[in-house]
Amino acid sequence: MIVVSDSSPLIVLAKINSFSLLQKLYVKIVISSEVYEEVVVAGAGLAGATDTSESSWIEVRQVDNPADLTMAQNKTGLGLGELSTMLLAKQIRADLIILDDLGARKLAKKQGLKVQGCVAILEAGFRKGYLSDLREAYLQMLKQGVYLNRQLLNLSLKSFNLPPV
Repeated sequence: MIVVSDSSPLIVLAKINSFSLLQKLYVKIVISSEVYEEVVVAGAGLAGATDTSESSWIEVRQVDNPADLTMAQNKTGLGLGELSTMLLAKQIRADLIILDDLGARKLAKKQGLKVQGCVAILEAGFRKGYLSDLREAYLQMLKQGVYLNRQLLNLSLKSFNLPPV
């Protein structure tokens, strides 16, 4: 399975000590050089930087045509990380793209890409027994200031017969 990730899932999962779920669930992740720059270089010392730079199972790739990236940014107003993630996913025919930004998710789905975010990753980790407490993971994300729809989180928890946040 070919999986391409944006920066926010790398950062958020690192913040809640669940970064290893990515390797457990997907074995290998591909990120764009723009995402690497955002997480590791610009984000040096912050959550996700060391995890990303030291993970041999994360491959950094460049978008073939940087002009496409500039055009897409001018057209959509989305960040370089999200756009490069989408372009790279199409370029390498990824099976899955990991994005959290709502606008980016909508655009990716319009382009025919299969999209997941942190909530789906945590649910899959919980389902497979890699994560022992889904509710606590959601609470940790909220404590870290991650913008999340509580209604979505509570629907997720309800599907596992867990109490709401």
